[in-house]
Amino acid sequence: MSLAVLRSRALAGMKALGVSVEVHLANGLPSLTIVGLPDAEVRESKDRVRAALQNAGFEFPSRRITINLAPADLPKESGRFDLPIAIGILAASGQIPSRELGHYEFAGELSLSGELRPIRGALAITFAMQREGGAQRGFILPQANADEAALVAGAVIYPAATLLQVCAHLAASDDACRLARHQPHAVTRLPDYPDFCDVKGQRTSKRALEVAAAGVHSVLMVGPPGAGKTMLASRFPGLLPPMTDQEALESAAVQSLTGGFSADNWKVRPFRSPHHTTSGVALVGGGAVPRPGEISLAHCGVLFLDELPEFDRRVLEVLRQPMESGRVTISRAARQSDFPARFQLIAAMNPCPCGYLGHPSGKCDCTSDAVLRYQGRISGPLLDRIDIQIEVAALQPDTLLADADGEASSIIAARVALAHQRQLARQGKPNQALITGDVERHCRLDQSGELLLRKAMLHLNWSARVYHRVLKVARTIADLADSPVILVEHISEAIQLRRGLREP
Repeated sequence: MSLAVLRSRALAGMKALGVSVEVHLANGLPSLTIVGLPDAEVRESKDRVRAALQNAGFEFPSRRITINLAPADLPKESGRFDLPIAIGILAASGQIPSRELGHYEFAGELSLSGELRPIRGALAITFAMQREGGAQRGFILPQANADEAALVAGAVIYPAATLLQVCAHLAASDDACRLARHQPHAVTRLPDYPDFCDVKGQRTSKRALEVAAAGVHSVLMVGPPGAGKTMLASRFPGLLPPMTDQEALESAAVQSLTGGFSADNWKVRPFRSPHHTTSGVALVGGGAVPRPGEISLAHCGVLFLDELPEFDRRVLEVLRQPMESGRVTISRAARQSDFPARFQLIAAMNPCPCGYLGHPSGKCDCTSDAVLRYQGRISGPLLDRIDIQIEVAALQPDTLLADADGEASSIIAARVALAHQRQLARQGKPNQALITGDVERHCRLDQSGELLLRKAMLHLNWSARVYHRVLKVARTIADLADSPVILVEHISEAIQLRRGLREP
């Protein structure tokens, strides 16, 4: 047989689109041509495949070899096509039987010795197979990717360490020489987050983070250096409700696209903390072949931006749309790629350039203009979208010298989980996700509450967006108190959680 056809997948954003790998051997001068929009990595596969076949003891055909990756208008990238190309050449040249090729999909990068190296996007590929009814087909892939691919329930995974093992599996007439189907390992280890009991003082800040965790609200912490902003943020994931299976799969699929997923991180909330020199593309995603950025890698977890005003303003502005929609679309001339970006933003900043505005030591010497310019690096539209804005005060020496006496994360997380369940039972989503109609339905106030909120709006010049966000925070505070209605004390606390930036 001089023609072999195999199945594989190409990544396009979060999608793994089917690719037909067609290998044809013809008479003529020896050559190998790959067509079908291959990028440089795919074109280089001919040299890896040639060396892998020869070092594995096979004959590389001295014929005219044409490899077509269909559909022709879909860009193909990465080395995952090495394995199907090599198997196709062997099947087309008659060195292995081709009778079972239609029962499998193949993906894997080959070393020159014939070993299979891990690939990106194994979980996304397995997802796509299941959605498209490919459960009856097996997926042959490198051993290192087996655990993440097996996270998809019902997937038929056959991991292999070398090209020879795959060939033996396809040529075997009995089960003794076949690849063993991979059995997923049950993950019983609970996530291990830093504990809030280590934080001394800062009761107001801890309360604000508890409210944020319960309602999935974004937070801006403003305070002098050494007040504990980073320490508080690093412990925040321990307050969030446990990840559902769907959330864990979505998060793992995004991380799989960058090759950064580990089975040890299953159901662990992502915590991403990019440096303030991060570019816009690194933050939201992009590139010639679009890949997820930090906001997508933080999907179902926490994005912590420390030293917020030090970020380039244009970089910060790209956060505005994903914070509202929970998704980001990367547009290129030829295609668009969608990535999920349902993250919880925790940001921290100093109140002024020197960091000591309002500090008890009184050592701030920044002028009013300098403070306004510094705080003005964060635009009004972005500040509008941050639900909770609090001041993290410097700790007194007596507090620092005393033993830590705060609540453990597990105790706070139990209250957060109950409040979260109340929200899901009432409206089917967290309070942060409520739209205008939902706010009017679920966040009604009594007369005294409306009067207090109206005064706050007039005094603080709040926009309509801020008004709705304060109402949603008040609804979360009421849920933590197990109150079916929003009381005036809940509105009062929500207003206090919206006053982080100190005016010079």
